[in-house]
Amino acid sequence: MCGIVGVAGAQPVVDRLVEGLKRLEYRGYDSAGLAVLEKGMIERRRAEGKIINLEAELQQAPVDGVFGIAHTRWATHGRPSTQNAHPHAAGPVAIVHNGIIENYRELRDDLIAAGHSFESETDSEVIAHSIWYEIQAGKAMKDAFFGTLQRLKGAFAVAAVYEGEPDRVYAAREGSPLVVGLAETETFIGSDALALAGWTRQVIYLEEGDWCIAQPGSVEVFDAAGVAVERDVQISNAVPGFADKGEYRHFMEKEIHEQPDAIGRTLSHYIDPETQTFSIPDIGWNTASRLALTACGTAFYAGLVGKYWFEALARIPVEADIASEFRYREPVLSPSDRALFISQSGETADTLAALRYCKAQGAQTLGVVNVPESSIARECDETAFTYAGPEIGVASTKAFTAQLTALACIAAGAARARGQIDAETEAELTKALLATPRKIGEALELESQIATIASELTTKRDVLYL
Repeated sequence: MCGIVGVAGAQPVVDRLVEGLKRLEYRGYDSAGLAVLEKGMIERRRAEGKIINLEAELQQAPVDGVFGIAHTRWATHGRPSTQNAHPHAAGPVAIVHNGIIENYRELRDDLIAAGHSFESETDSEVIAHSIWYEIQAGKAMKDAFFGTLQRLKGAFAVAAVYEGEPDRVYAAREGSPLVVGLAETETFIGSDALALAGWTRQVIYLEEGDWCIAQPGSVEVFDAAGVAVERDVQISNAVPGFADKGEYRHFMEKEIHEQPDAIGRTLSHYIDPETQTFSIPDIGWNTASRLALTACGTAFYAGLVGKYWFEALARIPVEADIASEFRYREPVLSPSDRALFISQSGETADTLAALRYCKAQGAQTLGVVNVPESSIARECDETAFTYAGPEIGVASTKAFTAQLTALACIAAGAARARGQIDAETEAELTKALLATPRKIGEALELESQIATIASELTTKRDVLYL
């Protein structure tokens, strides 16, 4: 789960940008970086690995200014590396980006044809080049930024700085959260209010499609049509070290709205959008005779959906069991069988016992878990992680749909490994899955209509599901 921090400030920002990134460490990351405007010029510092590596880079090559943007990245398009770390730059423009740009290939090809050269393997870099292309065509930064947003297709949050306007930070959201923080002489941008805790309690939660221009002590907000709008200023209760509900009434509502982000992050680990192929853990899919799929509770429901995909796409016979029943019925397994275990925590006792039984029978094992340090992750032969982040709500939302996302990718990848689908079908499946975060975001925009229907249903005694 990537993190964005930005400051349109009156005081030096580098230490505070790093501090903001540390508050977002709970979201997970594999590289970090920042860009500041120093004497009107963009200076970038980036490092693979932990934020401490970025701090070491800053000690060796100090830089500072009063305007800047920063980012922690989970590898999406392109491997974890300094070259692929954010911020990305094109000419006098630097950007940070969370999410998926579905049409980046088309945008990149057009920009290359126009003479632009790309340095990274990411989809994000097209945003910087697109803004710079618009500026080169004679547009002001405001129009270039808005014009670029109109061409992007996907679910994303983005922040940008431009040397030609060194007193502004531009930001936008579409399917990925972004918060503006207000202070008397400074304005802040963050992926959530927690990133801004301690700097200000006055926040604006940008609505879907909103974009803004942040200056010291003020912000202009525009809607998806480019029309200036007023958004409510709210008081945040975020405290460093504690999760925050943000603009939502409770954590479950917040986590429902985090699903496009969680699904996008998970997809990015199993799909290469450049080659339109799946990259999944290999437990010998091409020689598997049967798949034993085991989980508990909500994870078991995800497994039941996965059973359809494995059988329909990969043509692998699947037995799906609740782990508590599986471990006691002592099923017959052979080395040609494969076993898949799903658990949000990776510590579910019955699922862990089922895993140990399958390993004892010689079956190769794969865990689908959300916690890399968990017992199931450590004990399985291979592990496919979901990237939902912490889930506080009791009823599973984003963890469940992230599990479905991973299972869909694994089933499709297994189908390709077994020769059950060709390259053309694989490309179609990757394209369809990459569109999922945007489509879920569109569904969430129907929230008021859904609430009306739900209210009507509360008076009904029976509901028939077909």
